[in-house]
Amino acid sequence: MPGRYGVSSRSASRHVSRRRSRARLRFRGARLTVLSCSVATLAGVFGLAGTATGPDVPASAGVLPPSQRDVGDISRGTDRELAAKTVGPVMVKVIQAPPADPNVKPVATAPLPAGSGSGHRVVFDITQQTVWLVDADDTVVRTYFVSGSRYDQLPTGTFEVFSKSRDAVSWHGTETMEYMVRFFRGENSNIGFHDLPVATATGTEVQTLSQLGTPLSDGCIRQDLEDAVALWEHTEVGTPVVVVRT
Repeated sequence: MPGRYGVSSRSASRHVSRRRSRARLRFRGARLTVLSCSVATLAGVFGLAGTATGPDVPASAGVLPPSQRDVGDISRGTDRELAAKTVGPVMVKVIQAPPADPNVKPVATAPLPAGSGSGHRVVFDITQQTVWLVDADDTVVRTYFVSGSRYDQLPTGTFEVFSKSRDAVSWHGTETMEYMVRFFRGENSNIGFHDLPVATATGTEVQTLSQLGTPLSDGCIRQDLEDAVALWEHTEVGTPVVVVRT
């Protein structure tokens, strides 16, 4: 018998029944999908994603089979992210070396240059800014740093001490020095060895002991007072002075 809308009540009931069946299937499918996603999520958290894959897990679950997953890259990426989060910026503490004591001269240990003569003499190396006092048997009795000319006007060769003065004044008249031992006649003035000059205007030495080993003079070779006394005593007029570059 026709129903209200031109179909039999039985047909309508079958239609409704089919719709309900489809709804149940869709609902069950949704439950299955949700359940699959839940299992995949838990498996991913606990490292068991491989056990949740298979024919019963739909592709929509978001879990790839083990053959398609690059576990190494994932783990390395996780390690890098963890390192970035836990380590943070590296703090580097820079420790600066203490400044040199201006009252302490550096220690010279270089050996006597080869080809620097023989017998009782004084050897001066322009390159190393070092002096050696040598005895007649070629024994080095003293080695020390000096400060030669910053203009580098002294030639190499063998010269002789031609004069000595216990006290002297610089060619420009603004400095005094002691234990002068001259061995080379320069264009403006004679060149020799002496102690650290003292400025007449201030009464202080023009350089520190720690600066020995650096060329700083106008022409002569500056020495620590003790070394100047030692060279003064080691030489006499006629003593050879050998100037070299190494």
